Amino acid sequence: MRLRGNIVGTALAAAIALFFAGALDACTCILVGKKASIDGSTTTSHTCDSREDRTWLEVVAGSKHKAGAMCGVYSGLRFMKFPGDTSGVRLRMMIPQARETFGYLNSAYPCMNEHQLAIGESTFGGREELRNKNSVFGCEELCRFALERARTCREAIRLIGGLVAEYGYNDGGECLMFADTEEVWHFEIAGSGSDRTGAVWAAVRVPDDHVGVTANASRIMEIDPSDTENCMASANVFDLAIERGWWDPDSGEPFRFCYAYDPEGRRSMAARRREWRVFDLLAPSLKLDPNSENYPFSVKPDTLVRIDRLMEIFRDTFEGTEFDMTKFMLVEGENGSFVKSPYANPFMHYDMMPLFKVNGGWGKMGERCIARYYCAYITITQSRGWLPDPVGGLVWFGWDNPAMTAFVPLYCGINDVPASWKLSGRHEYSEDCGWWGFNRVADLAAQKWGYMKADVDSVRVLFEEEGFRNQAGIEEKAAAMHKKNPDAARKFLTKYSIDYAERATAAYWDLGDFLSWKYTGTF
Repeated sequence: MRLRGNIVGTALAAAIALFFAGALDACTCILVGKKASIDGSTTTSHTCDSREDRTWLEVVAGSKHKAGAMCGVYSGLRFMKFPGDTSGVRLRMMIPQARETFGYLNSAYPCMNEHQLAIGESTFGGREELRNKNSVFGCEELCRFALERARTCREAIRLIGGLVAEYGYNDGGECLMFADTEEVWHFEIAGSGSDRTGAVWAAVRVPDDHVGVTANASRIMEIDPSDTENCMASANVFDLAIERGWWDPDSGEPFRFCYAYDPEGRRSMAARRREWRVFDLLAPSLKLDPNSENYPFSVKPDTLVRIDRLMEIFRDTFEGTEFDMTKFMLVEGENGSFVKSPYANPFMHYDMMPLFKVNGGWGKMGERCIARYYCAYITITQSRGWLPDPVGGLVWFGWDNPAMTAFVPLYCGINDVPASWKLSGRHEYSEDCGWWGFNRVADLAAQKWGYMKADVDSVRVLFEEEGFRNQAGIEEKAAAMHKKNPDAARKFLTKYSIDYAERATAAYWDLGDFLSWKYTGTF
């Protein structure tokens, strides 16, 4: 338990949390194929941009089950107030259990299993009339079942297709970005009607030498389900659009999944601008128009992609572009010139942007940058088939705002996480909860971002550089141990990840105290 507190930091963080309450959920994911990455790994990612999702982490162990065993399908798991809380959880149905379920790292949306299958998630909503709220499966449960029962992207997609066909899908439109040791796949799903069991979905493989992105709008356009190497889809994917009048095959226009099932998504500047920004940062030679309605489904990056480059992109706030959220925040400098205020920050409440007339406002039709203040956590994964699964699967995990967090390496072979990372901080302030250490820094630093970001970077950079510097040696040692004693390798990786996470968490608590002291009276 942390015995020392900081009244200023606590009060300020609480006030900011109240001020920012009610922000819209909105997540960004980037996919990287194995020939597009610097080391041959595949990558998916996820920013859980939400002020409601749970703020603790756990490792769920794999298990063997007896013939005839049943398992529950639930709703509300990602909104649990604390571990074990069932007040908002609903059992939707009991269904047959698999004979074996795989272990996985469980955040609000489960992110990677013991076979290096990883998932990123982004909501696009789609047509409300397609949603059947009385059906069984929601998005987070589809993620859980996929990681419990599948080893590859293709297995996961086929499994999900079977589950929603039999038991139904109750959520809005969702995109799941899958990565295994060989492939990355972009999957989108919506309901099939308020009075129907089932779903409509499509999945497209991202080429090995390409990167993909999703940012709260459907992106799949023309599909060819007969090309089974690169495409999968539900049996009703064309017929449902025809039945509803959303596509006329006699019109001469091609079927485009996103325009049939999420037509508003392509109008959303909040989504399109992030799509452009990711592609423009990774493939600037394409000179993509930042105001386009559509971009290529995937692109070949100008240079092979490093994990630290993805971290930089997730920290992006459009600074240095014409879409900089802080361009209107100026103060008078020397000789009467105007310069950006040190109080300028891109994390202001979305209701204030129309007031300042920033890029058309905020929300679904307005602007937002990639890094958000209300992000609960971020994951960037690596899946690498040349290493044993417990070593090859790696989740770079960061709490709270991606622009200010320090990423911590969590291997898929670990069997535990730090005690403070297993405690909820969503509904009350607690210095025993690791998430609050990162959240407090993020909320404090946003108040004088022009100055404080340098202080945050001085801590963040040290940990991330250490992680990359040590990675090869840690993995070489763990892989050698795994050949002789897999359990010993798991214990070694668990200790490494926990020690790293605990040191980073302690450093952020100290950083929060330092920021409060250094800038006292200057907020």
